[in-house]
Amino acid sequence: MKRWFMPGLITACCLIAILMVFFSLREKEPSAGTHEAAPSASAGEAPATVDAEAATAIYKSNCLACHGDQLQGGMGPNLTKVGSVMSEADIHKQILNGGGGMPAFKGTLTDDQIATLTAWLAAKK
Repeated sequence: MKRWFMPGLITACCLIAILMVFFSLREKEPSAGTHEAAPSASAGEAPATVDAEAATAIYKSNCLACHGDQLQGGMGPNLTKVGSVMSEADIHKQILNGGGGMPAFKGTLTDDQIATLTAWLAAKK
């Protein structure tokens, strides 16, 4: 009986941790201002709006496992200020094609989802 105690304890702890993460993510709702202006508009163009609520949903279902619930990084790099490090085109290319340990999302996400996520991440400066 003793040989099953530690694996059982570890399994129970993992299940509790997963439940805690799941319920803590459900509690965090996007703030009232769900549309942000993206600062990457070209001269003469009106700034594009970012649907932060949609982008957050896409992020939570596809990126959270590697980049963390607050964009803080983990297995993947920190994304809190990715817009000041990478251009919008580079972010789009990275999401589309992957690379550097990141999987490609070309067949997983639609073009609109990739564009929404790209604009949202590019605004993180």
